[in-house]
Amino acid sequence: MIKSSKPSFEKVDPSFGSSFSLKSFNQQHQNRNHTFWHYHPEIELVYVNGGSGKRQIGSHISYYQHGDLILIGSNLPHCGFTDSLTDNDKETVIQFSPDFLGKNFWELPEMRNIKVLLERAKKGIVFHGEDKILIGEKIEALSTLTNYKRLLGLLDVLNMLENAKDFTLLNAEGFVLDTELEDNNRINVIFNFVKNEFKRNITLEEIANLVSLTVPAFCRYFKKTTGKTFVQFVNEYRLVHAAKLLHQKQISITDVCFESGYNNFSHFNKQFKKFTGKSPSVYRNEIKFAVS
Repeated sequence: MIKSSKPSFEKVDPSFGSSFSLKSFNQQHQNRNHTFWHYHPEIELVYVNGGSGKRQIGSHISYYQHGDLILIGSNLPHCGFTDSLTDNDKETVIQFSPDFLGKNFWELPEMRNIKVLLERAKKGIVFHGEDKILIGEKIEALSTLTNYKRLLGLLDVLNMLENAKDFTLLNAEGFVLDTELEDNNRINVIFNFVKNEFKRNITLEEIANLVSLTVPAFCRYFKKTTGKTFVQFVNEYRLVHAAKLLHQKQISITDVCFESGYNNFSHFNKQFKKFTGKSPSVYRNEIKFAVS
């Protein structure tokens, strides 16, 4: 058992001469500091131009292709979107405090729709299709602007996000965000542990003991917080990892099965088809034609 897993609180500092943080990364300058499970009070907007990888936002786990555009609300735990296997062209990350323009700014009549967007972002929002492309281009262009025009550009981006029609709310079934600090720490410890240990069997006794709960209390807590059972969450994590391996590594499907924490190939096939609607072999053959 690993007792040293700690929740990671990320301290976000605004860019020099700016009220918010804007960072750009590419293959030569990779975003290696954000692959861990972490959270922060700042709202985060991420545009990954090209590539593919896992996204874990709250209790939602999925696999993206052809880039990603996602808005993450305040204190919503998440993992980074790039790692050593991700072949993305460019990643732009914007982070800003909910009150970076003043405590009452979003109460202005002109800003109230964006306030609704930021509230909705507490569950995590991923954008698709033409909306993703157009808004992504606008986000990348921010780095070329002066600080004043960059601020106006960010407001324009938020307005475009608020008007976007093609999006998915990630934790629509519920993820308890407005919890006490102790609960935020607890769920972060659990998710960090799963991220590190999902390839092996994790018993309920082990994970409950890790966060100082009895097994019944842990099961109630986890279901209330994430809307899922712990077994369901771990299985989804394994299946998304399997989808990633099928796309990014030329290894046998049997190896994908074992690399993803399954020790029964027939059970893996059945679970993967139930989760994706396709068998692993069909998924691998069709994935290059899929659109995020």
